[in-house]
Amino acid sequence: MAQTVRMAVFGQRDFAAGFFDDLAAIGTDPAGGITRDTYGPGENRGHEVMARAAEASGLGLSVDAAGNTYARWTAADDLRTVMMGSHLDSVPRGGNFDGAAGALAGLVAIRALRALDARPRINLCAMGIRAEESVWFQTSYVGSRAALGTLPVETYDTARRIDTGRTLADHMAACGCDVEALRNGARPLDPATLEAYIELHIEQAPSLVEEGRSIGICTGIPGNFRYPDAKIVGRHGHVGTPHRFRHDAAIAGAEIATEMEKLWTAREAEGTPLAVTFGRFHTDAAFHGLTTVPGLFHFSIDVRAYDEKTLAEIEQEFLRIVARAEANHSVRVELGSRKSAPVGPVDPDLRGGLVAAARALGTGFIDLGSPASHDAAAFAAAGVPMAMLFIRNENGSHNPLEAMEIDDFLEGCAVLTEFLYRKYCR
Repeated sequence: MAQTVRMAVFGQRDFAAGFFDDLAAIGTDPAGGITRDTYGPGENRGHEVMARAAEASGLGLSVDAAGNTYARWTAADDLRTVMMGSHLDSVPRGGNFDGAAGALAGLVAIRALRALDARPRINLCAMGIRAEESVWFQTSYVGSRAALGTLPVETYDTARRIDTGRTLADHMAACGCDVEALRNGARPLDPATLEAYIELHIEQAPSLVEEGRSIGICTGIPGNFRYPDAKIVGRHGHVGTPHRFRHDAAIAGAEIATEMEKLWTAREAEGTPLAVTFGRFHTDAAFHGLTTVPGLFHFSIDVRAYDEKTLAEIEQEFLRIVARAEANHSVRVELGSRKSAPVGPVDPDLRGGLVAAARALGTGFIDLGSPASHDAAAFAAAGVPMAMLFIRNENGSHNPLEAMEIDDFLEGCAVLTEFLYRKYCR
């Protein structure tokens, strides 16, 4: 039966290629790459593409109060649902496959099962999720957490889009979302009604390319802590100022970054996977210059790890590093708002089912920890069993050169479909 499933999935090639072509056509940025801005025209049009694909597939279409799109194959109203999905927004000038591949995979799997005349004993749903890319509002998993009722209510008014300065509530309302309903406790997705959440995603570092495999089966999603708007306040001074009189904000920033790099290297040598990123790291353009000691420095930091204990330990060490830099350089560090996301544990039964499906198909795969955060972690935090599949992608993600091949994508969809057929169909 496994090879029949593969044939049914690969029979969706034209449908899948057309979906990606439609997304590229509406997301192409004149400055290069793909931009589907969160709660803006780009993301809106991405959801329109998914809605058209769902309707063309004969599936029940709905949109929730947060703007998430659902394409449902309902076996019976009183049954639980397996949710498959990912996001349709992108980073500025990114690629066409990050997120979108997961939203499409659910549609492909359902279409293949219908082509096989499968009879599911559970409801199946493909979900196009809003606002996963935290670069826009500097907040993780907005769409999925809003649907699950786990997004802190103050976020609607405190989170602002980095380019417009307008609040999340304002952007959502402009996209037709019912922000008041969400503020008042509406929860479009009740975790108790969800059997599982499964997300397919391109890999975000070329581990599969290195191993010569098309598929990775996820072992876990890292949690994180973030300080997106930290700054170091010192004192601007003349370039000839002796060291003992300086309050050099840039050198303090360099010390913090260097010490965190040392910490990361030491932890990895001990066998603890970790990632530390200073995404913004710069002096103030209004004051900096060749002959000025910098009195103001800006940075952001994102730290990721696969267990909460490690995250807590690293954050405490980071705060100690900050305190030492303040003392060493006579500066003040203002960390600003703190953001975080929980670790996403993969459900062992779901993962085992995906492994069995891949083996039945003869699909080569490796175990792969996610280097990035995903909506799957929000579902796990809400108590929904989750699993993920990764697809080979040579050039990483969040850049215009994302290089997923359609055959690799369809192979991942075949593993997903074989799993659904084995576990949830009569």
